[in-house]
Amino acid sequence: MTEFEIRHKDLMGRIGKLRTSHGYIETPTIMPVINPNLNSIGAEEMKKYGAEILIANAYIIYRKEGLREAAIKKGIHALLGFELPIMTDSGSYQLYEYKDIEVSNREIVEFQQRIGSDICVPLDIPTPPNVKRERAKDDLEETLRRMQEARSLIQTNLLAGVVQGSTFLDLRGECAQHVSEIGFEVYAIGGVVPLLESYSFDKLVDIIVASKLNLPLNAPVHLFGAGHPMIFPLAVALGCDLFDSAAYALYAKGKRYLTSDGTRKVEELSYLPCSCPVCSSYSVKEIKENEDLLASHNLWVTFEEMRTVKQSIVERSLWELCERRCRAYPALLNALIQMTKYSALIERYDPVTKHPFFYLGESSAHRPEVLRYSSRLNRFTVSGKVLISTFFLKKEPALRKNRISEEVEVFDHVFLVKPPFGPYPVGLEESYPVGQSEIPTAVDNEAKTIALQNVLKLLELNRKVKFVFRYDRSWEGHPLIDEIRRYAEVRKEE
Repeated sequence: MTEFEIRHKDLMGRIGKLRTSHGYIETPTIMPVINPNLNSIGAEEMKKYGAEILIANAYIIYRKEGLREAAIKKGIHALLGFELPIMTDSGSYQLYEYKDIEVSNREIVEFQQRIGSDICVPLDIPTPPNVKRERAKDDLEETLRRMQEARSLIQTNLLAGVVQGSTFLDLRGECAQHVSEIGFEVYAIGGVVPLLESYSFDKLVDIIVASKLNLPLNAPVHLFGAGHPMIFPLAVALGCDLFDSAAYALYAKGKRYLTSDGTRKVEELSYLPCSCPVCSSYSVKEIKENEDLLASHNLWVTFEEMRTVKQSIVERSLWELCERRCRAYPALLNALIQMTKYSALIERYDPVTKHPFFYLGESSAHRPEVLRYSSRLNRFTVSGKVLISTFFLKKEPALRKNRISEEVEVFDHVFLVKPPFGPYPVGLEESYPVGQSEIPTAVDNEAKTIALQNVLKLLELNRKVKFVFRYDRSWEGHPLIDEIRRYAEVRKEE
């Protein structure tokens, strides 16, 4: 039986079921970070928040003699008091922070296997962003050597193959291809914490895509260090399935209150904009004074956002969730714009029919559905005399129906124009996606441009057909109107 089964899809995101030796987990999901030395929220208590899997740092356990011996004797699950799946990290983050750690790749991999980790991670080399290419290349080669060594050691536990390569997209792709050839049950994208800390979310989009293009589709992908809920919709839309979160505790320690669209300083709160069990039961003053309560709120809101993401996948409305969340923060909006550059790639994985299309801004004009519609304009067969008109939604239903009937009597075919899709036959006005889309009354220029580009495309595909193009005053002055004159008789009407 395969370890990973995909149940629902939207964009490149998916809801899947991952089989481990301690049961199944449903992805996308959060793995709260558990530190046996520090955690105020116990492992068993994590279940009430919705945790199906935890992640612990095997290196922290390994380097403390008492913990190491207890883990070897009882196993990681008994040590933490948690019988659901547990993933263990190898200490790569400590390697990044302190430049050196007192353990080899072989030692930490064998230790993870010995203590019964469900998902083990080799000791990869996390290369920072924007280093010299020579360093990134050398670190990547060492990471790949360690991946191969770990694979030779682990045969029964699930093993994660880590993708490195700094901010060099070709190196990310090369590393992803090599770890795919080695073969792992889980794949991970590492070395991105500095990008998250600097809000370089547009670069993160590029790295995820470069990695995903070269990873197998039938295995989950873990985005290391991405624990803030505001990044979940975007990362899931690009195909990430697993997330580890120490953010709930770290932000609480720094007196920060997490929300789905950002972070707030707890001392600046006069009201609690949340209905989680903590915010419903305690006052602002109590949460300000109690770090454990703040950590608990942060964890509740983290899991809530992931459930929202999953519901949007089932509804096939994930793009709209991304648009709503990314417009809350400029750096996330940069990332959303960057994601539109990969619409052609996303369209290959996106379901053909879905939730009604809501136009929420310029980024909506570049959604996969719009791109797919444009690519299928060649399916329309037209002949004789054809009308293309922008007069489409502004009349009462009875008047609109009468006018269309009159036009059909004069023309062999009648196409209406609806931004951002462009021309569509009146017979398809109730069909997805054009007929099942909602757009604002005052549509932006980006939507008009895409629509007129598709008008031009239809004209160019049918050069021998006589077209009449009518447009209303809201389209006046658009430069593509002059382009359309090359192929059609153009009439401006009130």
